[in-house]
Amino acid sequence: MASPAQRGTPTGGNTALRETDVGFRAALNIASQWGLTDDQLSVLLGGVGRSTVARWKSQLAHNGAIQAAFGPDTLDRVSYLLGIFKALRILFPDKAQADAWVKKPNTGPGFDGRSALQRMLDGRMDDLRYVRVYLDGWRGW
Repeated sequence: MASPAQRGTPTGGNTALRETDVGFRAALNIASQWGLTDDQLSVLLGGVGRSTVARWKSQLAHNGAIQAAFGPDTLDRVSYLLGIFKALRILFPDKAQADAWVKKPNTGPGFDGRSALQRMLDGRMDDLRYVRVYLDGWRGW
């Protein structure tokens, strides 16, 4: 039986499990803030199955941690999502405005009137990278 200090974290000191647990929690938080569906989150994570997302959510609820390891592609996607989320929080001090930005039509280069979310939901890693670089450029990085 896990001690109270061990509950809520993957066991065995496995770095990949810890990265996945932290990454999935972050992705869930972002999805919640942005009002995303599980299907949309699945696409942003690189096509992770909806049933897998549901299983991981259940593992978090019941075990306090997920027992899976993301591949490098999914970890990169989570990293891009975190960067996008952070950039929006810097650019828009009002959290509601920051969270709404991803769904608003964008006339900036590379968006063609579509929202950042629509671009990211095309499913390619390059779309996540584009939005991240766009925001970093906007904030002067």
